[in-house]
Amino acid sequence: MALLLAGLAAGPALAGEAPGESGIAERELPRLPIEETVSQYGINWTFDKPVPVGRFVNGDYYVVGPATIVKISPRPLFGQEARDETERERREDGQYARNGAMLILPSDRRAGFDSRIINRYDPSLFARLPIKIKPGDSLIPTISMKPGERIKRSMRGWLTSGHGTPVKTATVLSCLEKQVPPDAFRPSYCDTSNKIYLARNLRRDLLPSLPRVASTPSLEEYERKFQRPWIDTVFFCFATPAENMPLYGREVGRLVGIGSLLLCCDFQAEEKEKLLVNFVQVGIDLWGVVRAGHRGWPAHGGHGSGRKWPIVFAGIMLGDSQMQSPTTSLPDVKFGEDMQTIHGKGWTGATALYAGHVGKERLPRNEGWGAYEHLHPSRWANKTGEAYRRCCTSVCWVGQALAARLLHAEKLWNHDAFFDYVDRWMTEDDTRHVEEIKKATGWDFSQDWARQGQAWDEFVNDMWAKYRNNLPPVHRQ
Repeated sequence: MALLLAGLAAGPALAGEAPGESGIAERELPRLPIEETVSQYGINWTFDKPVPVGRFVNGDYYVVGPATIVKISPRPLFGQEARDETERERREDGQYARNGAMLILPSDRRAGFDSRIINRYDPSLFARLPIKIKPGDSLIPTISMKPGERIKRSMRGWLTSGHGTPVKTATVLSCLEKQVPPDAFRPSYCDTSNKIYLARNLRRDLLPSLPRVASTPSLEEYERKFQRPWIDTVFFCFATPAENMPLYGREVGRLVGIGSLLLCCDFQAEEKEKLLVNFVQVGIDLWGVVRAGHRGWPAHGGHGSGRKWPIVFAGIMLGDSQMQSPTTSLPDVKFGEDMQTIHGKGWTGATALYAGHVGKERLPRNEGWGAYEHLHPSRWANKTGEAYRRCCTSVCWVGQALAARLLHAEKLWNHDAFFDYVDRWMTEDDTRHVEEIKKATGWDFSQDWARQGQAWDEFVNDMWAKYRNNLPPVHRQ
């Protein structure tokens, strides 16, 4: 394949290639350009002196360090300088922040990008210029939303400043000890070891090449949705860059389902390469987050969906046995899809059940947030579980489940109830059940959007109809 790079080697710990065992002839890499400034996604860095600058396979930048950044544009603002009188924000400590940069992104759900971040803002994480970076560091500068600004969100409507995340965009500048090949992926922004994966090692041969359905969208539309780094350590997306990724787990789940199904279609390999690289980079980033100690993305309505599948997919493509089965490697890591699906005996006769708003174990202060489908509707404490089952979770799981089946990754996923539940959601006729719920409770789930048997997106519905019971054969080497 023309896009595969051969004969390149160098740099820190290349994953999947033991020294002297790669079988690739080593030769000197072309010398990196020496630059004093770097720009990406509207953010500019200036160094105190020119430094070697390289680019990863997805286009993100790195410097061979150490290095010192003396200027960032837009300028990071802190204290009274960052305060905007048109905002409702009122801080007694005066530690306002806008356009913040972070040198250390902790895995404990805090951020210092912008003081409007709800409940998770930590001013001690705001990096002050000049910023010294060393190998292993990842600098994440951001652009804040301006008062009254409106931007188009990924997969869902518009976002206006003051409603949700205040962070508009972000990028990552990595600092490495040595130059790496141009087909190197960027190490995760939470990975201080600078573990490097190479695009030449992607198992493209594992991707099926299924004839497209009529509703298949363009690859270009989805390349962009995975292009920018998914900064995803703060739950509820309170500090998520709105131009980089979706701001709700339902939309994250929808997006990763569509993206991976596109990669299973019969586009030419060269056509799929950019989307493949971008998708795998997201998986590498999220894997680095949980490897750094993050608890994961637990069940809470639709918020916890969509992060597991990019990790599993990237692990499959890269041949990384730990990454491709994250809940085996890291048993304590939480994912919404797994927490919200269980086996049991349900009131409809189903044996794969929705486990509730926050999983089968409800929060002590929230009655009705746990398992409920084993009970007749007349015994439900409230409609929270059933409402979220129908609006914000099941509809975004279908594409992920189908893509995982197309790659025969069910055992790697390591939670059979998820796949069994999605099959139930798509095949169980809920006409009588909706009537029974209304009769017992008065809650009406008869609207088209609330009914079983569908994903949110037409493309996913069409792919399910064509391929759920027509899976490609298991790949044999």
